[in-house]
Amino acid sequence: MVAEISIVVDGQEIRTEAGKTIIQAATESGLYIPYLCYYPGMKPFGACRMCVVEVENMRGTPASCTTPVADGMIVNTNTPQIQDVRKGIVELVVSEHPHGCITCHRIDLCGPEDICQRHVSVNDRCVLCPKNERCELKDTTRYVGTGLTTPLTYNYRELPVLNKDPFYDMDYNLCIVCGRCVRACEELRGDSAITFTERAGVSLVGPAQGDSLLESGCEFCGSCIDVCPVGALVETEYKWEKAVDRVSTTCPHCPVGCQLKLEVDKRGRVIRSIPELEAEANHGQACFKGKFGLGFINSKSRLKSPLIRRNGSLEEASWDEAIKFVADNLDKYKTGEFMAIGSYRGTNEENYLLQKFTRTVMGTNNVDHATNTKPDMAQPLQEALGYQAATNPIWDLENTECIMVLGANVTEDHNVVGVPIKRAAKNGTNLIVIDPREIELTRYANLWIKPNPGTEGVVLGGMLKVITDEVLEDEVYLQEKCENIDGLKNSLWQFDLKRVESITGVSPEAIREAARSFAQTSASAIVYALDNIPLSQHIDCARAIVDLALVTGNLGKSNAGIYPLRPGTNDQGSWDVGCVPNMLPGYINVEDQEGSATIQTFWNVDLPKQPGVGLLHATSSISEGIIRSMLVVGDSPSFSDGSIGDLPSAVKDLEFLVVQDSFMSALAESADVVLPSVTFAEKEGTYTNIERRVQPLRNVLSVDGNSSMPDWWVTCQIARAMNASGFDYHCAAQILDEISTVVSSYSGIAYQSLLSKEGVMQPAVMPSFPIPSQLYPSLDGHNDGIQWPTTGENGDGTSTLYMDSFYDGKASLLPININDGRLVATEEHPFLLIPGRVLHQPQRDMDVVEEGRKNYIRRDEILELNVEDANELGFSEDAWIEIKSPTKSIVAKARRSDKIRKGTVAMTSLFGEVITELEASTAPDPMSRVDALRIVPVKLEKVE
Repeated sequence: MVAEISIVVDGQEIRTEAGKTIIQAATESGLYIPYLCYYPGMKPFGACRMCVVEVENMRGTPASCTTPVADGMIVNTNTPQIQDVRKGIVELVVSEHPHGCITCHRIDLCGPEDICQRHVSVNDRCVLCPKNERCELKDTTRYVGTGLTTPLTYNYRELPVLNKDPFYDMDYNLCIVCGRCVRACEELRGDSAITFTERAGVSLVGPAQGDSLLESGCEFCGSCIDVCPVGALVETEYKWEKAVDRVSTTCPHCPVGCQLKLEVDKRGRVIRSIPELEAEANHGQACFKGKFGLGFINSKSRLKSPLIRRNGSLEEASWDEAIKFVADNLDKYKTGEFMAIGSYRGTNEENYLLQKFTRTVMGTNNVDHATNTKPDMAQPLQEALGYQAATNPIWDLENTECIMVLGANVTEDHNVVGVPIKRAAKNGTNLIVIDPREIELTRYANLWIKPNPGTEGVVLGGMLKVITDEVLEDEVYLQEKCENIDGLKNSLWQFDLKRVESITGVSPEAIREAARSFAQTSASAIVYALDNIPLSQHIDCARAIVDLALVTGNLGKSNAGIYPLRPGTNDQGSWDVGCVPNMLPGYINVEDQEGSATIQTFWNVDLPKQPGVGLLHATSSISEGIIRSMLVVGDSPSFSDGSIGDLPSAVKDLEFLVVQDSFMSALAESADVVLPSVTFAEKEGTYTNIERRVQPLRNVLSVDGNSSMPDWWVTCQIARAMNASGFDYHCAAQILDEISTVVSSYSGIAYQSLLSKEGVMQPAVMPSFPIPSQLYPSLDGHNDGIQWPTTGENGDGTSTLYMDSFYDGKASLLPININDGRLVATEEHPFLLIPGRVLHQPQRDMDVVEEGRKNYIRRDEILELNVEDANELGFSEDAWIEIKSPTKSIVAKARRSDKIRKGTVAMTSLFGEVITELEASTAPDPMSRVDALRIVPVKLEKVE
């Protein structure tokens, strides 16, 4: 436990912790010390010297951002000497920055759109800067109180504004070289895309390689923009717009659940997305999707009114007419021929009501959510431990001693989870990546195991065999907290390492190294997504993951645990509230009559007992005539990526289809009725993220009541039109109250309890308390949410599961089977293409060229293939090859390699190519459809 000490700052006693710096202690107590290079959450830098103070019995004027506190320390921050030093520092800084407005006596009389009468002919005014009225330098300068003139000569750098890269504009005429962006990239994100540079003898910052972020390994997270105190780095879109409102809400793009502060302008548009610095889920971080992928909110192609198909075409209708039409038609399919699919962005409340409607009104369990493409990936966690969910908070990973990542492209699909992993790896954590693909995390890994695709579960079995053979298990933990130890050990005899090698292609030495690394630490964690692993292997893989965590004693404690990375935004919450075909709310099996009795009584209706049709069987069930009517909420990436079949084509065989969506989609084009939905920014409700954190959505924008509506409201209207009871809700908060009654782990969670108060970092009337723009408060505060299961009368959350005991007292070790699940090619496409994607490949030649006034990457793609395969096909080194999959083709140069297994080929692309495609896309929501790295069968043909 960190010792608490006492210091005195400007006569005020402050209680703080040993190890903190003076500026941290003062800031956390609401006392302000001016700074520019310092930033909360980053290491002390001490470059600008703006934060100098006087400390009794200490020589000089030390920087408060680098000086640690000591018990009894007496600090003065505003003596005449300190004020003179700061004014001198400010004069030096503004001599390197345009300051026509900063030193103007009329600044308090100016507005952002005023025409300056004093400096008409100059171009160094704040009103010409995109950061005007949110500039930390201007606020700090005014706080320090410099004069209206400066004795130092200012020379404009005359550098061009760099605006050809995706999403960012960079104006280094405004840069004050505080180094925040460089440090944020390296310290916070674990990257090195931005660095200190020199231009014409002047120190600045810029891309770490070349002249473009595309070639420097940038992941376009926007962290550098968030920390920049001036207008040197800004978002390209809406960069001149001013915010009139700020509202914190939850990002809709993935299940990490990042808290974002959305800024709204006077025209009712969301103009910026800023990650909440104090949010527990993301710690001030976001990804390219959350930072730059919310433009669909403002799209003019939004659906505005309900549509009904008449005479073969969709025509506008009123809400009353559309609801009646849907209700009258659905009434014909109450015999089990109906299916509902909830949105992957559907809130807990919306998907709860959808499954309730399907079961109580339509009389069937045919309900699922749109990204439930891996229904078995977490089932063994419930079987062995008690809950189908991650056991620990996301940011525990930063302090884990060993992390194993299995079949997960974390840095793209669950980006912010990758941040603590990369930071941990840079600080010495042992990182094991088990994946045949080259992904960003393989560059940080101590050990990269590349099994034959589909055999990852056998690798895990081999690791368990090594751990038990070499007595590396935690025997005390097993005896005290686990059962069926002998059952597991008896199942491991199959996993002889030579046999494992024959199936997986992984050497016994590599398996032993992985097993020892994972077992011989005090805290290890497993992060998995089961990408490219056949569905038939998911239960065995997940069982082996649970067993690995149990035999090494890595459950029920901090900085360890298991993290299943579900694919959809609210997959966890959808499972929690029963929006699946085999489980009622609270994970009660639909065939469990005793367990379902309580819900049946609460809803006052008899429930169907037969498990329903799930997403994976929706397409085939339509073609077989089992499903004849369907209600689909939202357009999901899984509908078109082939993982569930071709649903947009299959629905044409339905007799009646209703689609609720914000945009016209391929699915909606085939619908009989299209109902316009609001986006996440226009409704209230909750999402549950991958660490079980229930977090609120807030109304960022108002909605015209005659156009789109929340999906929960639509479900209620349809149910009531069908004369069903139990759907008289007036708001999402009321639905959550019912969920907290039905689902025991949500007990006590109410919408208002999820809305947090402000932190201590608040601005007073500017400029008396300048702060970074990332810390500007939202009108209603930020949100931390609550991690289920709740405990006590106040509904307190549980950050780490199984600290005291497991759900049923002891955890059950699960026997596993050796199963050769290798992915196989086809006769027509005889090779397996293993795709990869990384941020940076400095060993490869590439050019950044301008096309349409924007930069893009131009380089020759390289296909690695086995030497024997190359000889059989007659492919020489650097021969041009066309790679054809069942859906597309690409041309690349051959690279013969003895490291590539026979029958497979590999190609690694650059993330920058994805980014340029996303920015150029005309789709309303392109960020929801980033290409996944799927292993596919291909055929190879030589290009003459």
